[in-house]
Amino acid sequence: MGRIKSLDEIKAEVRKLTGTSKIFRRAKIEDVESVLANLTSKDPELWAAEWSRVAKPYEEAGRQHEQAGRLEEARAAYILAYTYYATGRYPVPHTPGKMQCLRKSLELYERAGRYFEPPLERIEIPYRDKVIPTYLRLGRDGAKHPVVINFGGIDGFKAEAFEYEEAMHRAGLTTCAIDMPGVGESPIKASTTADSLFSAVIGYLEQRPEVDAKRIGMVGRSFGGYWAAKMAFVEAQRLRASVVWGGGVHYFFQEDWLRESTNAESYLMDHDIARCMVFGVKTLDELAEVFPSMSLKTQGWLEKPSCPMLIVNGKDDLQTPIEDLYILLEYGSPKSARVFPGGHMGQTPETLPTIIRWLKSELS
Repeated sequence: MGRIKSLDEIKAEVRKLTGTSKIFRRAKIEDVESVLANLTSKDPELWAAEWSRVAKPYEEAGRQHEQAGRLEEARAAYILAYTYYATGRYPVPHTPGKMQCLRKSLELYERAGRYFEPPLERIEIPYRDKVIPTYLRLGRDGAKHPVVINFGGIDGFKAEAFEYEEAMHRAGLTTCAIDMPGVGESPIKASTTADSLFSAVIGYLEQRPEVDAKRIGMVGRSFGGYWAAKMAFVEAQRLRASVVWGGGVHYFFQEDWLRESTNAESYLMDHDIARCMVFGVKTLDELAEVFPSMSLKTQGWLEKPSCPMLIVNGKDDLQTPIEDLYILLEYGSPKSARVFPGGHMGQTPETLPTIIRWLKSELS
């Protein structure tokens, strides 16, 4: 098992991530320094309170801009407020203060979403006796468009699809963002049968007049890549393309990898808590009991037909073994793959453009 980072190490890592990646990519360094100066411990409630403190002025500024009709400025301020509240719940809302940050982050993201192009539509897709909260940004020109279902991993909830979706819209795609099972507002925890949640979303999109039902794609990031891989098999007929971006498939779910990779150097903090919350368990020992059953090899999917699949990762990933990219290539129908330099998800300036080019081609 990886080593738990000290407070000073966490602060140094947050500085490094500011303006570049994860939830911190939109953060301003002066706001970040203001928070870090007040973090005297790793208390999650202190973390939530400090990020909420820097979020509030942007929330208020957004309201003032909105009232004055300065809609671009309102959008920008609301996005920053959302960013800081979302950082406050990071990686997962396992305390009351962090849960309040999650609620506020969604509220502010939805306010900003009024001024997206196309605008954000929050809908609740019926699912069993529950609903699947979903963010849609569909074409409004009367035509039927290809749509890409987006979701992240254990800490990347549906609003964090924002940057990826902006790039997709610039490329002429439309988008649907959801939370994978076990995170955010998902109505269910992760399990071997949780793929039914994604099938319900696909079924809903097929009925939308703005969507070309024959051109539905999917991108799953990090742990979400697991679900993108599974759905490529489960919904081989209804999905036109699926991107497995940094997702585990088989080796990831073995107990030795679970224990070795938890609290990997590349993960900021509370990796164990975040992984356990996805399955609704409390300890790594409990997680180790259910994890192996998630393997797509064990479940017998790998030899079955799939929709076209693009598998992407960084060759030095410490969180998802690169062997899981190769095992997908070793079974079933031929697939596309791209290995990038670097760690988890292979985050380079060329990674997202490569994925979008492939999606555009497959959904054309």
